[in-house]
Amino acid sequence: MQTSPAHAAHHNDREIETLEEFDATVSARGTLAGYRVQAVDLTDRTRELLATDTAGAVFLGCPMRENAAAKIRTDGALVFPPVPDLPFDPYRGHVYTPDELFASLDRGYEETPDALAYAWFQRTKADGDIHASMLRAVHDDSVSDALDELLCGARVVGVMGGHAMARGTDEYQGAARLGRALTRAGFTVATGGGPGAMEAANLGAYAAPYDDAMLEDACALLGKAPSFTPSITEWARSAFEVRARWPRGNTSVGIPTWFYGHEPPNAFASHLAKYFANATREDGLLARSNAGVVFLPGAAGTVQEIFDNATPNYYGSRGEPTPMVLVNRAHWTDHLPTWPLLKALARERSMESRIALVDRVEEVPEALERLSA
Repeated sequence: MQTSPAHAAHHNDREIETLEEFDATVSARGTLAGYRVQAVDLTDRTRELLATDTAGAVFLGCPMRENAAAKIRTDGALVFPPVPDLPFDPYRGHVYTPDELFASLDRGYEETPDALAYAWFQRTKADGDIHASMLRAVHDDSVSDALDELLCGARVVGVMGGHAMARGTDEYQGAARLGRALTRAGFTVATGGGPGAMEAANLGAYAAPYDDAMLEDACALLGKAPSFTPSITEWARSAFEVRARWPRGNTSVGIPTWFYGHEPPNAFASHLAKYFANATREDGLLARSNAGVVFLPGAAGTVQEIFDNATPNYYGSRGEPTPMVLVNRAHWTDHLPTWPLLKALARERSMESRIALVDRVEEVPEALERLSA
């Protein structure tokens, strides 16, 4: 059975994000005054719009008939019309799914909404067009709003690690076992949503309802396309093949970015909060990991994430420090001696009791519980 990543996902009760919510509100309340209607196709709701008070309402990217739009503007509502010829909806009310971003994969990755949004970003990011930059900002804010609604009430553990970790390796399988163990322990796994260690952790979360043999078989199948280079198409297709063979996967979250456009999202995160602004994405992933962050072996990017997370824990700027668990003693003490510096920073601070270094992924769930006590 697929479970929700949130124990009680909900949103502001004055936001309407589906046609069902629109119909229920009009029926029960008889008014839309003061409501925010977000990316709902109202083309077939002209009669309701003409007959309902919409004073002070805001309609964000809702297709509707011109006479309905004219009437609700007269009521005093604000209407932000859909933007034509965009490969994404800046006003979207929900995060993405892999099926949505990889639609048209049968025609090649270049034809997918994910690739088309990146191509649009490449064309517009350097030309200084205020309209394009506004659309990116509105989109990213809408995604943040949807992500907060999705994760309300969830115990979120972030899993950080490098994108270069190849399928078919022991390290990849270890990251997958970590995602599975965290999910079985009742946590919602959140990653950067890309390839490598991120995909592995999302795969592990997906595999949580199945036995050990499923994860081994899935890793073997994925190993036939070990990397997203040279072919994102083949890399992604093998993931969807795994999902088709084992369709009852558990949920998890990926938070990727079009900033790294060469790096596709992975298909095992059931919910993908994809951003244009990488800084918003990075801070958002760490800030939402309210039950702790696990750092698998990585390079410069993972080291940066360790200290991005350590800084608010050091100063207490997000409240109580959250647990930080570094995995692989040799990597974090000898190869990249990050642990000694983190330990020195934490000395005599409230975060001192919230950091741990472990050797094996199997030790992580217990370490998180211990650090949270």
